Amino acid sequence: MRTPAPEAACWATFKDPIGQAFAVACNGELNRLLHFSSRAQALAWWRRELPTALENRDAPPFPELRRQLDEYYRGARTRFDLPLAPHGTYFQESVWRALTEIPFGSTLTYGELAERIGRAGAARAVGRANGDNPIGVVIPCHRVIGSDGSLTGYAGGIDRKRYLLELEGALRPAPRLFD
Repeated sequence: MRTPAPEAACWATFKDPIGQAFAVACNGELNRLLHFSSRAQALAWWRRELPTALENRDAPPFPELRRQLDEYYRGARTRFDLPLAPHGTYFQESVWRALTEIPFGSTLTYGELAERIGRAGAARAVGRANGDNPIGVVIPCHRVIGSDGSLTGYAGGIDRKRYLLELEGALRPAPRLFD
């Protein structure tokens, strides 16, 4: 199913430490931040999902997004301050808001997040909403882990989740077996 393009939607793609970032904004608000393995994959997603959106690397909030992401990856930023407009159900949006309250360098389990939004016992539904997060990294869904501490369910892939948690100090880097 194709995602409807919001009025005045624009997009930008740029490289960052976890892959090819693909951002979508409408009226200066960030709607999506996805990561792909290559620009070709990002452009294929655009052609399939938002073919009417136009490329504009300088449209707000893209320059500020790139600046804040750069600071985050350098360890100089622990919280994002961008105009966000993710679109989902009421339940999804409540999960996404709660994700923004998980402190940098911390993790929660899906069950703990469900309790935080007043839906104890809804860990699986929280997991689905977490996986549907349209603004990865900025809305830190990578900070949610399995009840046994395992790195489960990250739409961007477990390697990206591990990288982000190691960057934030929430996970100790795996020992290097070979140099």
